[in-house]
Amino acid sequence: MMNRRDFIAGSMTLTMLGSPLFSARAEMLKKKNLVVVLLRGGMDGLTAVPPLDHELSSYRPDIFIDDSLRLNADFGLNPQLKHFHSAWKEGKASIVHATNIPYTMRSHFEGQDLMESGGRTPFAESTGWLGRGIHASELDGLAISLPMPLLLRSPKSVDNFYPTRMDAPSPDMMKFVSQTYPSGSLLESTMQRVMARPVSMMSSNSSRDAKDLARTASRLLAKEDGPRVAVFDLDGFDTHASQGNGNGEHSDKLAEFDEILGRLQKGLGEAFDDTLVVTLTEFGRKIEQNGGNGTEHGYGTAVLLAGGLLKSAQIYSDWPGLKPKHRYEKQDLMATLDARSIYCSAMAKCFETDFEKLRREAFWNEPLEDLQDQLFLS
Repeated sequence: MMNRRDFIAGSMTLTMLGSPLFSARAEMLKKKNLVVVLLRGGMDGLTAVPPLDHELSSYRPDIFIDDSLRLNADFGLNPQLKHFHSAWKEGKASIVHATNIPYTMRSHFEGQDLMESGGRTPFAESTGWLGRGIHASELDGLAISLPMPLLLRSPKSVDNFYPTRMDAPSPDMMKFVSQTYPSGSLLESTMQRVMARPVSMMSSNSSRDAKDLARTASRLLAKEDGPRVAVFDLDGFDTHASQGNGNGEHSDKLAEFDEILGRLQKGLGEAFDDTLVVTLTEFGRKIEQNGGNGTEHGYGTAVLLAGGLLKSAQIYSDWPGLKPKHRYEKQDLMATLDARSIYCSAMAKCFETDFEKLRREAFWNEPLEDLQDQLFLS
């Protein structure tokens, strides 16, 4: 049995998938990396990217970010997002604000299922939008994780492998398999895949520290024969009490994301120019602070983007404002853009796959907007 706190406070994990070794189509494409960072618990877009007006401070007198880093005349950035701000100044970070998946019921269980499945009905899908997108793009490959996260589950079974310090199968073992099992058997094909893995994927990293996992990811993503998809799973954004301001609990979690980004940029080197980092969360937080100096579950939030594939440093938003009449149910930041449009566009760019094909096969033909021209380099 898993209780609510266990559900939203798991361990930091890293999953990597999509080695060119296992996809003929991938071998023909210039390698572009897609990194998805799951921010579980409901990341507060108004703490990450606060509007620069006094209205928000009146709603959040005890948790208002009053030392934000300036982005433009309208928005600031949480002071813990230092690496993100540096990338912004280089033109390699962007924000989509007032956005979210189309879910408004404020349940962690339902929201986290939907943010990974990409659907509208909780627990109705057994695959994830990223897994379906990889499959539609003919890039199915190796996954470094057990169990496979819902986000990456595909209509086609992929090679799910948790790295250990085991040796590769010996020639005698391969000979035994070929003599004992018919050609083309599942066991034989599995053994062949294991033999084909690069040596770097046959060693483990049991650390759950964000710095160590980001270092591992950057090293493998930078390789031409390495994975092209990485998924970080970061929890702890459910700050109902003592949320704090620029140095509070919610900002501390943003600092973990920022450390991941900084390590990725440093470790990837030039490959960062062919990389896109995108965040994913189940919902935002309410606009007004609660009695415990925290925030309750809300709706609209912000999506943070980084990497050299971005068109420019920009805040892309149809900003609804914070007045009660412009809020969702007079409580929450309104989401004016379906965040699935961002994720579908990101896959189209990184996987060099037609947006309309991904919209049909990964998101069931939902009316999503192609944002490639607005967000990414042509």
